[in-house]
Amino acid sequence: MPIASNSKFNTYKQKIQSLPSITKDTIKSNTFLLESNEKKKIDIYYAPFEYVNNTAKVVIIGITPGYFQMQQSYTTIWNHRDQEISDENLLHEVKKLSSFQGPMRKNLIAMLDELGLHKNLQIPSPNNLFDSHTHLVQTNSVIKYPVFYRSENYNGSTPNMIRTDTLLTYIKEGFVNEINLMDNPLLIPLGVNVSQLLDYLIENDHIKKHMILRGFPHPSGGNGHRHRQFAEHKEAMKNYLQAYFQL
Repeated sequence: MPIASNSKFNTYKQKIQSLPSITKDTIKSNTFLLESNEKKKIDIYYAPFEYVNNTAKVVIIGITPGYFQMQQSYTTIWNHRDQEISDENLLHEVKKLSSFQGPMRKNLIAMLDELGLHKNLQIPSPNNLFDSHTHLVQTNSVIKYPVFYRSENYNGSTPNMIRTDTLLTYIKEGFVNEINLMDNPLLIPLGVNVSQLLDYLIENDHIKKHMILRGFPHPSGGNGHRHRQFAEHKEAMKNYLQAYFQL
């Protein structure tokens, strides 16, 4: 289960562990600013999300880590500053504790539970994908580092990912390379923006054609339409999962 080859972790690990505390001022600072595009009003910061589980059976794909996930990832690295732990295990711990963390994870797990994904994977609960059965899943964002638009969490719409060179470069150098390391897992894009991006990447031969579970809404609490969207596609998604796992 390798760490992505373009990992920036060696550069930033010591900087994170040397912080006096983990606050918005210390982590959303120039020390961790990877790129700023004034014209597009976007800022991209480092966060330690390089862990890649290339044997995953399922990949759950969001847009970009939000501030909450960024803060949790830094806290995990910071809390291990005096412990002997390999970089791979430390980055794996970050993934387990930070991926889709907060209310988003609760919403995500509830929907996966209704679809019966855990039954198809023969595990007790979708909760296990984030603790005892993390070997079955890779949690990804198409832009693995936190992106902020006008200082707020970027939602994938404005600016458009496909038409913004800065974002598309990070997608190609990060997500594309990582997904191509994997052995054709099931992809679960969270929301229409991620689905459209996957279609673009496949159509332009950046990634090979994958089995994709379509219709899954973004689980953010800010997505007020997620219950309706989920209800509209629920039966089709359940049927797709059953057919996929019978292949």
